[in-house]
Amino acid sequence: MRAAIFLGKQSIEIREVDRPTITSGEILLRVKSCAICSTDIRIIREEKTRGVRIPSILGHEVSGEVVEIGGEVPTFKEGDRVAIAPVIPCKSCYYCMKGMENMCLNRTAIGYEYDGGMAEYMRVPAQAIKSGNVVKIPDSLSYDEASLLEPLACCINGIRKAKVGLNSVVVIIGAGPIGLMHLRLSKIVGAAQVIVSEPLESRRRSAQEFGADRCVDPQEQNLAEVVLEETNGLRADTVIMAKGITGLVDELMGMLKKGGVLNLFAGFPEAEKMKIDMNLIHYNELIVTGTSASTPFQYREALSLAKASMIDLNKFISHRFPLEEIDKAFDMAANFEGLKIIINP
Repeated sequence: MRAAIFLGKQSIEIREVDRPTITSGEILLRVKSCAICSTDIRIIREEKTRGVRIPSILGHEVSGEVVEIGGEVPTFKEGDRVAIAPVIPCKSCYYCMKGMENMCLNRTAIGYEYDGGMAEYMRVPAQAIKSGNVVKIPDSLSYDEASLLEPLACCINGIRKAKVGLNSVVVIIGAGPIGLMHLRLSKIVGAAQVIVSEPLESRRRSAQEFGADRCVDPQEQNLAEVVLEETNGLRADTVIMAKGITGLVDELMGMLKKGGVLNLFAGFPEAEKMKIDMNLIHYNELIVTGTSASTPFQYREALSLAKASMIDLNKFISHRFPLEEIDKAFDMAANFEGLKIIINP
């Protein structure tokens, strides 16, 4: 089969490799769609190294067709259309028992410990099937759309951590695919006003199309002043960082109401540190929280939203590439061109 092999910093090579062999309880997937995630870009740049193998096959936003079943897997059959939640929990550690499978002490993941979807075929391990990470998708949902269930599930986790609710004012930093998903979800759960900060004009236009109430160019406008203006001096209930810019954290806390929530959704460069105003948190009773991946249940919630047409995943897709053009696809994603970019092996 053909596969895109990650060989180290800025190096991916299309090679002919053996098709994966499955054992009892596993599934072989013919990959139909694999979306490029910003985390994949960080891996390629070696900004993220934890859990990454070299050489390996990247890609964790995956959907495809079941083409082979290993032994007894009663819930699936050949020909099933499925999508895969990539973070595989053990279901028995302290955090799994608390319903925090995304924090599993023994977690493994597609595209990390297991080869991912940037190939013609992908092995789905037995633990992923046992843990409920494999979901059937309806004919009404394309494979390309289904590959975006993973980032949508992560954003569902983020919206919950950020405590977005009815009549709230939300500020979102970044209008890439993740920022736009947070925008749509904020509206779904009842936010009264969503302010989006994004330096790229094309992405500000996308934010307007997705329903932003105000779009700000942070290079030309003072975001803090805009937030004060739009809220009559009260500031925002929630700020979501859909872009990991370390130096902004302290400034963004100053844009929150008393009792407000700052959600650090995006990943940050591992070596970067910064000082924050602890008294701002103390006296204003602010909540600073993070978001890491999602649970299999949240993945199913994402599927339910897509099936009910409450969120149109096709609108997030801007480009599609065959596997042979993966370098072009990664270059486009790294340069913030378009929105979600799909690889169709």
